[in-house]
Amino acid sequence: MTYHPRGPGGTTTAPLTRIIRDSLDRLRAFDRHRPRVWDAAVTAFWVVAAVLDYTSGGWRTVAHDDVTAPESLVLLMSLGFSLPLLWRRTHPLAVLLLMAPVSVVNIWTGAVVQAALLQLIPVFQIVLRSSLRTVGAAALLFVVPVLAGGIRIPAGWGQEVVSYVWGLVFVVLLGIAVRTRREYTEALVERAHRLEHERDQQARLAAAAERTRIAREMHDIIGHNLSVITGLADGGAYAARKNPERAGQALEAIGTTSRQALSELRRLLGVLRDDHPDAERTPQPTLDELAPLIDRVRRAGLTVHLELNGDPLRAALTPGRQLTVYRVVQEALTNTLKHATGPTSATVTLTCSRTHLDAHITDTGTGTDPGTTAGTTADAAEAPLPAQGIMGMRERAALYDGTLEAGPLPDHGGWQIRLRLPLEDTHP
Repeated sequence: MTYHPRGPGGTTTAPLTRIIRDSLDRLRAFDRHRPRVWDAAVTAFWVVAAVLDYTSGGWRTVAHDDVTAPESLVLLMSLGFSLPLLWRRTHPLAVLLLMAPVSVVNIWTGAVVQAALLQLIPVFQIVLRSSLRTVGAAALLFVVPVLAGGIRIPAGWGQEVVSYVWGLVFVVLLGIAVRTRREYTEALVERAHRLEHERDQQARLAAAAERTRIAREMHDIIGHNLSVITGLADGGAYAARKNPERAGQALEAIGTTSRQALSELRRLLGVLRDDHPDAERTPQPTLDELAPLIDRVRRAGLTVHLELNGDPLRAALTPGRQLTVYRVVQEALTNTLKHATGPTSATVTLTCSRTHLDAHITDTGTGTDPGTTAGTTADAAEAPLPAQGIMGMRERAALYDGTLEAGPLPDHGGWQIRLRLPLEDTHP
């Protein structure tokens, strides 16, 4: 099978085009690494050409009949036009200034050596790099000696002046085209670098947001399940002394809850591992998982009532919004398990309207404020100020233009969480 290298856009590159392009790339690379070698080679080529024009007498074919320049002067003029090319790229305007007197002598004596056209090389370099004013000055340095020679020898207008002016126009237009192309290419390269930098920044921001999301998910998973396990362990220890059968049920529930927590953590962390492409990517919890969540909390010893108004399970909620509601309910019940003291029950009310889904979670315990140390339990005394759980719930709500309020109930010592989320594709 024959391999056909492809160029940009997936098109097949012709062999000749590929050879020319590779040769030019190698030549540019050599010039970047050894510019003096290339300058010396170009200068040597034109010096040899100018000397050959002198030794072969070729300059006489274009010289005027009344030429007054001796042959030694013709040789010096040929070298004066070719040797300064060694600095054509570093000091092009200085090279042109050095050639200008030689050009005046060349035209004035009528020798008209063809090496005078080498002045167009520094003019081209000036057009590539300098301002419009400098280009105008370079054009005058090139044209004025020719015009002066045309005034002295009127017969030279058709041969020298017009050809020199047309050569100047061609070189200036060529320089403008090359300069425009170069600037366009540099702009594309700069834009590509800028886009690459912005892409890297976006990737870093996305990674930071993902780390925040993972941390929030792990906080919810670990905090909730550890609270359930703690409640079951306390209940099992109490039941072991009076009802071993109930203690065995508590231990079984602890094992089930622990395995579920480990499964969720493995799923969450497995997605992050690049070396495990087959990691399980089970969807995150939705509103359908609320009933199993409440059953686990009930087994931990907290009485929970679930009220559904308006069939929120069928509301037009995205998976992300459903996960937000699930995590808010989970965090609220976890806080009740961790911080409430005394006989406690909780109520979860979901109300779906035409435009919003409201979740209202209340409990009847005391000392359930996760942001203070009013509770009598050790967990409550060690709770941070303000609670990370409530901050995480507010961040989840804000992500979907929702609101969350948390505070004590006005009538008794309980606690309440109010979440309000707009429905997807619904315009209030």
